Order: sequence, then C-alpha cells, then structure tokens
Amino acid sequence: MKIKQLLLGFLMMSALGFAQDVKKEVLFTIDGKPYYTDEFTRVYKKNLDLVKDESQRDLDQYLQLFVGYKLKINKAQKLGLQQGKQYQSELRSYRSQLAKNYITDSKVTNELLQEAYQRSLKEINASHILILVDENASPADTLAAYKKATDLRNRALKGEDFGALALHSSQDPSAKENQGNLGYFSAFRMVYPFETAAYKTKKGEISKPVRTRFGYHLIKVHDIRDNRGELSVSHIMVLKPTQDDVAAEQKAQNTINDIYKKLQQGENFEALAKQFSEDKSSAGKGGELNRFASGQLSSEEFENVAFSLSKPGEISAPIESAFGWHIIKLNEKFPVKTFDEMKGELENRIGKDERSRLIEQSLNEKLRKKYSIKRDAKLYASIQKAVTDKIYTSSWSVPVNSSAYKGDLFKIQDKKISGLQFLEYINEKQKSDVSTKPVAKAVDQLYEAFVDLQLNTYYNDNLENEFPEFSYVMDEYRDGLLLFDLMEKEIWERSKTDTIGLKSFYDAHKSNYMWKDRVEAVVISSTKQDVAKKAQKFLKKGKDADYIKSKLNTEDVINVMVSNGTFEEGNPALPKGTELKTGVSDVRKDGDYFFVTKITKTLPAGVKSFDEARGKVTNDYQQFLEENWVNDLKNEFSVQVNSQVFESVKQQLKS
Repeated sequence: MKIKQLLLGFLMMSALGFAQDVKKEVLFTIDGKPYYTDEFTRVYKKNLDLVKDESQRDLDQYLQLFVGYKLKINKAQKLGLQQGKQYQSELRSYRSQLAKNYITDSKVTNELLQEAYQRSLKEINASHILILVDENASPADTLAAYKKATDLRNRALKGEDFGALALHSSQDPSAKENQGNLGYFSAFRMVYPFETAAYKTKKGEISKPVRTRFGYHLIKVHDIRDNRGELSVSHIMVLKPTQDDVAAEQKAQNTINDIYKKLQQGENFEALAKQFSEDKSSAGKGGELNRFASGQLSSEEFENVAFSLSKPGEISAPIESAFGWHIIKLNEKFPVKTFDEMKGELENRIGKDERSRLIEQSLNEKLRKKYSIKRDAKLYASIQKAVTDKIYTSSWSVPVNSSAYKGDLFKIQDKKISGLQFLEYINEKQKSDVSTKPVAKAVDQLYEAFVDLQLNTYYNDNLENEFPEFSYVMDEYRDGLLLFDLMEKEIWERSKTDTIGLKSFYDAHKSNYMWKDRVEAVVISSTKQDVAKKAQKFLKKGKDADYIKSKLNTEDVINVMVSNGTFEEGNPALPKGTELKTGVSDVRKDGDYFFVTKITKTLPAGVKSFDEARGKVTNDYQQFLEENWVNDLKNEFSVQVNSQVFESVKQQLKS
C-alpha cells in the first residue's frame, strides 16, 4: 500500500485548506463526460509548491497533464478495473484509515499525545509474571486468576526471587528462557494497560495485578533511564559467509581485524570503508548509515555498541552481529525529538493502539449529543421479552415470526433502525459469551453498544457530506488507485513480460548500453611509499596478493590492503591516472595512500549484452511505453476543451 500511495503522483497530497475561489464550469469533456474548473483549480493550487518541473507550473502544460491523467482514469474504467476485488478492498481500507482523522475526539487525543510523549522520554527495564485469563472469562475464573497473581506478589514482597517465581509460575512461554525479563522498553512497546502500570511503578517495586487482554500481570521495574535519543554512525562491514564455511569465516574475521589495525595506525575511516566495506548501501558514502534510535535496527549488539560510543569520531573495536563483523564510528548524537517533531508519529501509533478505545468512548458521547435518539419503548419491551436465557449458551435465535419487530426502534436523522436489526445484533453477539445477568440487563447492555455502533456507522458513512475535504481526498485516491492498477497492467507488467518488445527496444538503442574500457587487475594500497615499492617488486616477480600480504603485513601491523577484480574505467577502486594496459604500474600517490596496480587483462569498450543491461533496458522501456501512451489514449477517446472557460480560469489564477 505504501508504494501505491507514493506512485499516485501529483494528485495524492491533502486537499485541506484550498478554497474553491473559481466559478464551477465545465473545463473539458472526455467522450462527453464533464470535468470542472473547481477540481482543476484545487489540484493546481495544491500541487503548485510540490512540483519540481517548471513546465508543470505553466497552466497550459498543467492542463495537458491533467487531461492526460483523466484519460488514464477513463481507460481504467473502460477496462473495468474499478470492479476488481483487490481495488475495492484497498479503497475500503484507505477510506477506513482516512476516516480515523475525522472520527476522533481532539481533547482526549491531545491528552494521550502528551502522555505518550512524556513516557517516550524514558526507557524502563522490567520483568513480569503473567497469569492467563480470557477477556470474557467467568467471574469465578477471573477471581481465581487475580488471587493467584496476588499470592505470587505477596511471595515476592516477602523476599522470594521474582525471576525464579516467573520461571516456575508465569504462563508467558518466554519466561522459561528470560525469567520474565523484558529488557528495556518505552511507550507503545507493550499493551497500553501494561505500559501504564509499568510507568506508574517505581524502580525496585512490584505492581499490583494488572489486567490486560492476556490476563493478569505482575510487573517488577528494575531500572528507569532516559531515552538514548538517536545516533548517526558510520561502519565498515565484512559479511558472514553465506554457507557454513569455517575457513571463509576465519578469513572474514582476519579482514575486519586487519582493517581495525589500519585504523589504529591512523588511516582514514571513510577511505577504508569505501575500499573494503561489504555493506554496498553505505560503502560509497564512507560507511555512513541513516540516523537511528533504540530498537530501530535489526541488531541489538550493533545498537548497544553504537550507543556506548561517547564522542564524535570515536571508533569501536570489531564486533560481531548476526550479519557479519562491524567497526563502528560515531558521527553525531541527537537528543530526543521535541513534542512537535514527534506529534505526527505519535498520532499514528495511538490510532493503532488500545488508547484508541478511550477516543472511541469520547466520540460515542459526542455523537449521542449530536444526534438525538428516541427509542420506541413498546417495541423495545417486546424485544426484551423475546430474548431468553439461551443467550448464555449461544443457543438463542431470532423469533421465527419476526414481522412484529420490523418497526422502527429508533432513527438517526433520516436513517431508520428496526427492532429486527437489533435482534439480529443480539443473535450475533451471543456468540461472544454474553455473561451479564439477568437477561433484561444483558439486553440493555447490548442495546447501548448497538446504538453506539449505529451512530458511528451513520457518522462514518456521511463523512463526505460532513467534510468536503474528506470527499476531495477520497475522490483523488479512488482515481489514483485506478491509475496505479492501470499502469501496472499496461506499462510495468508489459515491460516485464513483453520479451520481444523489450529485446527490440534494446536492439534499437544498443548505443545507450555500453561498457567503458575494463581491466582485470590487482590494486595494492599502503600509507608507506617504501612498502608500496616492495609490493611493486613482488608483483613484477609474479607473486600473488596472498603472498604479498604474508610478506609485508605482520600480526600487529597491516601495511598493505588489496582489492582485485574487473574494474571499469572511472571505477573509484582504480587509482587516479591508471593507464589501462597490462603490466605493473608505477607507484602512485592519491590522497593519503600509495597505490600500485597490476593489470593482467584489458577488455575493450563495447556494447553490453542484453542480459548485462536488462535492468536499465527494462526501466527505459517502461518510460518509452508511458511517453507514447497518452497519445494513444487521445486517439481512443474524444477530448473537448472549453478554451474560453480555460482562459477565464487562467486569468483568475494569475490575479
């Protein structure tokens, strides 16, 4: 879904805040279907500051883009893509997500935001004991679980080891391995009631039994520390062998240790990262990684060592992770973000958290005030009589003769809710173990939940009428999602499966896919000129890289490092000024290093084979197909632009 949202293009930013200050008139038609000035104006204004291509700021050019967009939507509809099950599912999913921004209580939300932010400033180390009990358990089972948790707490308070109690009594399976210790966590890492209890328990103390959807927990807080913030680090990485190979693993460890020794000798971290790091995503940047916070990387070992570094420029000893060996350099430490910086992220996480129930409860109260509900007392009384104690065994059913219950139980504006709908709701809900007694009280409880459900449904269904900006965004997403599916069908999938067309495109554009001159070479570097000259002599005698390393490196000092392989002209691994001819080069100085290169074979410039160029060819073929697509659509559909109306729109937008 994220990819689709990114690819929906220039129509998929928020429509909030853009007034319709242009008279609504027909701007153009496609096969007679009108498209209006207000939509064009709104979209143009909305995207004015987002576009990078100056041609898109030009209204004439922008109109062509807009018409092209609508042509694609018409094509998608002509193909019936809007009927696709996946399309319908994703549209419903998006509307559900977007609606969350409207069906909320801002006061409660802001209180939860502030609470979450304050908690995010701290990290808690705690252990827990879990006594399982279902959310819908009987009062007797619930009480039994509570008493068991209370007994365990009393034993811990009297001096029994909490970890040992967790090991033997906790019903969390992981306790067998960690004795209940959860490590450090912050806001949103645990279910909300658990989190709240943990943050309200003082260091060294044990909470009272805390009820969550899993059961009862006892929480012992071991430590509370400030959030560590974020880091910017660089690293040099040597990957672990893909197969279980002791010799290869030892070689990798030797390589990382050799690099570390060179760092201790004062050599440049970034230069070594560019030469030897096997993390291809960061090597070209001198090993620099994107900044991160606790828990954001997939290696806790890496994080802990990184956060242990205190001063910018400090370098760790080699460490091992699940992926390989690393040397880490601290670039910069960043403090915890401010509330304003974190607000958007916190809002998103609250919407997915149990905290959202508090917001729902508040909204229910507001909706009951917004929409006056008057219940038919006589019909309600007959419904109560129709429900029997069979609901406690999930064996009750709606009366066969249900016509007496089809009247209006209540109304929400112009929407009628029948008594039969409520009976069907009761029938459905009895399966979730109704336990409230007597039956009349259970029906009352179910009725309140039913009213809330109907109010929320009505409000949600009418968001387009309540909020024009909501309607705009939904229209744009609906079209954008169609466009994505159409592009996938007509362009992206075609470029992958049309092997004949792809090969023909390659044959017609071979000059775009060329190898530069290449060489098969060994490059030896050293910070010492005399060592580089010794390496040069060995190369001239035909000695290989391993021999040279064995002669010039010692256990304590790494004097030379070696790169070998096939290098294209301009490859940064080749020293500047290297002549692409066979033989051993002179010793050359580049920056802090002395280089000597032995070229064993030269490969002339030439056309890349189809397989060698396939990735680039596929991308270029996609672009070629898309560029010619709109012209084909203009021949397929009839487009009529109202020039007079467009000139009026231009004048109003420019004024």
